[in-house]
Amino acid sequence: MPHSKRRAALAAAAAITALPLVLAGCSAGSGGSSDSALTIQDYYDTTHDAIYNGCASDVGVKIKIDHIPYDGLMPKVLQQASSKTLPDVLMLDLPNIAEIAKSGALAPLDQFKVSTTGMADGIVKAGSYKGKLYGLAPAVNTLALFYNKDLFAQAGIQTPPTTWAEMKADAKTLTSGDRYGIGLSTKGAEDGTWEFLPFMWSNGADEDAIDSPKAVEALEYVKSLQDDGVLSKSSVAWDQTAVDEQFIAGKAAMQIAGPYQIPTIQKSKVNWGSVPIPSPTGAPSVTPLGGEGFTVPQTGDADKMAKSAKFVECLNSPKNQEAVAKLSETVPSDTATASEMGKSDATLAAFITAVRTARSRTAIVGDQWPATSKRIYTAVQLAMTGKATPAEALKTAQNEKD
Repeated sequence: MPHSKRRAALAAAAAITALPLVLAGCSAGSGGSSDSALTIQDYYDTTHDAIYNGCASDVGVKIKIDHIPYDGLMPKVLQQASSKTLPDVLMLDLPNIAEIAKSGALAPLDQFKVSTTGMADGIVKAGSYKGKLYGLAPAVNTLALFYNKDLFAQAGIQTPPTTWAEMKADAKTLTSGDRYGIGLSTKGAEDGTWEFLPFMWSNGADEDAIDSPKAVEALEYVKSLQDDGVLSKSSVAWDQTAVDEQFIAGKAAMQIAGPYQIPTIQKSKVNWGSVPIPSPTGAPSVTPLGGEGFTVPQTGDADKMAKSAKFVECLNSPKNQEAVAKLSETVPSDTATASEMGKSDATLAAFITAVRTARSRTAIVGDQWPATSKRIYTAVQLAMTGKATPAEALKTAQNEKD
């Protein structure tokens, strides 16, 4: 998921395309460690170790766990690629999988017959590149609409909105004094793209034609929220954390946010609820998928790669999907497991619903996602700051050369 800190990884991943021969040329025995233990590398913390150790026992292997700070993961992957010391199991932010798969660094999980049965199509595509599966996410996240129940009640609004028209009307009713009706990020960074995609995709636009009439219409709608005074002009500088702070402080009656923000909201005094993000007509909205996928690097050690694939499959068992989801406030990738979890965790219900129709950011443009995302958030920023109309901003972005 694109927390603000994840933008650094996208930039680092772009450099990987320059190393296809280095990555594909790992010699036998050069990957992972020199002993029989599988090396596991991620940007999590020790809270996930129990899950890893459980899979090590199930698969019958010893493991060495290497937790890397988020911002340091991609630089380390580049260094490992050049020195032929890639780990046996590598966790990656979902949008980075296509980048690294293109370089030849990853083994297709298809060759190990890793099952994706029960997973939503968007989740499978998020871990795929050119039709082959390279990474599998035990749990994923997306976006929903959070709303302040007390403010809704005070305003006489009985139910949360389901359409764009209803959301704007509610936002107007809820805007008062220094409180805006809605908060979302329109920042010129990955957060800006992440929070614009539900509007763009739900309106039928695609990222390979970001100047299409449907995309223009979506950006015009978001711009109209600001023009009508229900979205702060400061949204052009807000990342997701800043938007959440506005919601918690009562300065925004609604916000676009992810499940990873639930723990912070729960610590506040806000009486809140969440629902799928409204769409133009009330049909199911289309939101972006976030999360981390586990991959098997091309280390050249066939035996360890096969065991690594079994380890990845173990991490994606229903039991472990639920464990990962509970640790990170995310949604299990298996549809049945997610539905069952939703019965005991009402706070995730909106996200479980949204994941069913959520899309991978790399499904259409593949490894070109970082450049595409930059075009989108740059256009959003230009339009929201009044430097160009939505149509002009998107046309300029679409015609921009890499």
